[in-house]
Parts: sequence; structure tokens; C-alpha cells
Amino acid sequence: MTNLDELIATAHTLRAPGGCPWDAEQTHESLVQYLVEECYELVDAIEDGNREEILEELGDVLYQVVFHSDLAAAGSLGEPFDINDVAAKMRDKMISRHPHVFGDEAALAKFAATTGDEVMQNWDAHKKREKPERSSVLDGIATGMPALALASKVLGKAEKIGLLEVGAAGPLQVDDEEQLGGLLLAIVTSARANGLDAERALRVAVRDLMADIRKIEVLDASDAGVIGRETD
Repeated sequence: MTNLDELIATAHTLRAPGGCPWDAEQTHESLVQYLVEECYELVDAIEDGNREEILEELGDVLYQVVFHSDLAAAGSLGEPFDINDVAAKMRDKMISRHPHVFGDEAALAKFAATTGDEVMQNWDAHKKREKPERSSVLDGIATGMPALALASKVLGKAEKIGLLEVGAAGPLQVDDEEQLGGLLLAIVTSARANGLDAERALRVAVRDLMADIRKIEVLDASDAGVIGRETD
């Protein structure tokens, strides 16, 4: 029995009759706050570069996955699935998104990549193949993430559809992260002094950008339809 197997068994015992009442009362929804907290604590540990803290915090995040999987194995989401199903789905996704590693001869040639940038050029195509129901580059973005992270994600999508030029200099010259951090802190300081919510303000601006992206996608789809009819 591996250490992972023992952890899975421990989580199950805690939730089983005679186990821990608190664990038995939890749901996927009630655990969300802990999942978010554990992820942030892991980020802190990584930024501190402390081996022991990273080891511990990775375990805390892993336990959240184990906990949710044990809930699901009990049928909390309808048809049961367990952590082995989670692992299998993730394995299949990684294989599907890395045809330059796991593909047949034709895929290895088509998606050959020697740099990370070359891999990312094909990434969206792989995701589109897996999720053909998605109609927008914005589909799948977790809009609940912090505003700065959301802004960076959406700006990347704006570049992909040509709304923004890739690598174009912004309105402010920023040379390094130390300077950037000071600038962001100054902006938040000014916002507080004026009774403004910087997080909300950025989120609203990002929502406006997302609306612009969707408008462009609709126009592009309409133009493609016109061209298609003209060439029929």
C-alpha cells in the first residue's frame, strides 16, 4: 500500500460512520473556502522557497483533491467517481494535449515542438478539439479568480483574436517586477485614499474587455458566414 493509498483510506475513514463528525458534514460547496486558502498558502510557500513548507502545503492541496474525490465516490454529484477516475481523466487530458510527445508518427510531425512557445501555439487547438462545444476564446476562464490574474488571462485572449497586438508596449513603461509592484501599490494607495475599490474597478474594466472580445467574435463569425454563402 502506497502513502497515497493510505491517505485516501484515511480520508474515507474520517468521513465514514464512527469517524469525524465535521468531515462527515462537509460538502463540495463547504470545502471551497479551504481549497482556495490552501492554494494561496502553497503560493506563499513557493514564493518563500522553503522546502518543508512547500512539502506540507502540497499535501494540504492534495488532501483537498482526495476529500472531494471521496465525496464524489459516495454519489454526491450523481454517478459516483473516485480519485482513480480523476487521475485517469487527467492522464488522458495530458496525453491528448501533448501529441508532440505521445502522438503517432503523423502527430509527432505535425505538432513537433522544441520550445515552450511552440507548444503553446498548438495548445488552443488541442483544447478546441477536446471541447468543441466552446464557441468563444473566453469559454472556460474562471471569472472568479483575482482581478489581476483575470486581467492577464483575458488580455492574452484579446491578443489571440487580434484585438491587442502581441508584445505591444502598454501606456506605461515598466522595466521589472520591482518597479511594477511599486506602481501597483501606488495605484491601490491612491484608490484607498479616494474611497475606491481597486479590485472591483479592475474587474469591471476586464468585464468590458471581455464584452469587446465577444463582439469581435460575433462579427468575425458573421463575416465568415457571409463569405461562406458568397462562395457556395
